[in-house]
Amino acid sequence: MSTDIKKPTLTDALIPIVMLVVLMGSAVYLFGDASSYGPNQIALLIGMFLAAIIGLKNGHTWESIEEGMVNGISMSLGACLILLAVGALIGTWMLAGTVPTLIYYGLSMLSPTFFYAASAVICAVVAMSIGSSWTTAATIGVALIGVASGMDLSLAITAGAIVSGAYFGDKLSPLSETTNLAPAIAGTNLFEHIKYMMWTTIPSFCIALILFSLLGLQEDIASTTSRIEQMQVLLQQEFHIAWYNLIPLFVLLLLAVNKMPAFPAVSIGAALGAIWALIFQGEVVSNMLETDFSDFITKLMVVWTAMFDGVSFTTPDDNLNDLLSRGGMSSMLNTIWLIICAMSFGAVLERVGLLTAIVSTALKGAHSAGDMVSRTILTCIGTNLVTADQYISIVMPGRMYKKEFEKRNLHQLNLSRSLEDGGTITSPLIPWNTCGAYMHSVLGVHPFSYIFYAFFNLLNPILAVIYAYAGIKILRLEPPKVELRTTYKA
Repeated sequence: MSTDIKKPTLTDALIPIVMLVVLMGSAVYLFGDASSYGPNQIALLIGMFLAAIIGLKNGHTWESIEEGMVNGISMSLGACLILLAVGALIGTWMLAGTVPTLIYYGLSMLSPTFFYAASAVICAVVAMSIGSSWTTAATIGVALIGVASGMDLSLAITAGAIVSGAYFGDKLSPLSETTNLAPAIAGTNLFEHIKYMMWTTIPSFCIALILFSLLGLQEDIASTTSRIEQMQVLLQQEFHIAWYNLIPLFVLLLLAVNKMPAFPAVSIGAALGAIWALIFQGEVVSNMLETDFSDFITKLMVVWTAMFDGVSFTTPDDNLNDLLSRGGMSSMLNTIWLIICAMSFGAVLERVGLLTAIVSTALKGAHSAGDMVSRTILTCIGTNLVTADQYISIVMPGRMYKKEFEKRNLHQLNLSRSLEDGGTITSPLIPWNTCGAYMHSVLGVHPFSYIFYAFFNLLNPILAVIYAYAGIKILRLEPPKVELRTTYKA
């Protein structure tokens, strides 16, 4: 790095962040739920250029800043590929009857009174088994949204329950990427990390389940029964409902449990959906043909279209049409656009040193364990807001605070748990974060709609801070043993 580069001030660091907050707030006020379809991207790009101008002022070259942008975007390409595969999967699974079958059976099995709590538990079990909140949301989550629509229940509360369960299971699964990343950065053992997280995670989830149960008790069961029967009749009229429609789901879960990477696993699931559509939903595929010919080639074109542009159904129920008419890689392009803009903004902030300036300021005056844990969690949340990526929100604060925890005689398990409590958990609550954007695309519910119902994600960081200040389950480093030697005079 050139010696002519000046260290950024706190004012330098705050200017693009304050501007971003103002622009994001304006976008939501002016465009509402449509803010994620262009206005937020523009806000992120303006913030990025403002950060770049500050970097140029401090001596950075445009070439260096652009290199940082490219590196930042490259970190998100894996997530973008998964998004495209998920879009194809949703399209083919709709056409194959996999998701409609899940919805049909879900309407029969789940009671409206305990639906929200049951949704959280189901997603928690699946996510813990496969180690992926994203895969859980794209499969079980989509079906549960359909069931909620069929029961005429709140989609916002349902999405909050799905997110709560998916991230609870993801966080406690040894198969999860973030659960492996946090202890690796902090320098702790994976299973000790999971065991230590249970002290904040399990109580938070139990409180969330109580709140979901209370919300379920307020639902009107009588009006829901007729709605369920109507939805099931329409699903049977539109699709061939059978247990073997669920085989693509079981295959995908099996691949995930066996630790196959997400992109090839989801792609295989999408391909199986296409095959199942041709074999078991021939009438559905034929109804979508725009020609009078019904040979294999024209049917293949329908399945092919479902993979890149989704499917569209026309039934007497508009809500069912909105639920089933979705999917395709094209449906994920706006989310990918948002991710690229967000990663560019975060990458420029990191390259020109603005993030470091903020974190170093945040450490001033931190003395107690409560101070360290709370500031680590706040830094992770802030990094999620600014860099729009949960991995960066774990890696960057982990690197910066690791030595500080050692200096204050705090065990690194305190750090690894705090990284997850602040970084992993809060990422789906931010619309422009990769996780928030993903959940919005898959579930069809904006993060600002479900944020106050994602009880687990809200309670976990708060409980972690309370524990830290109260001194509950705060591990201290053992002082080094001093070897005593006895000397004898001759």
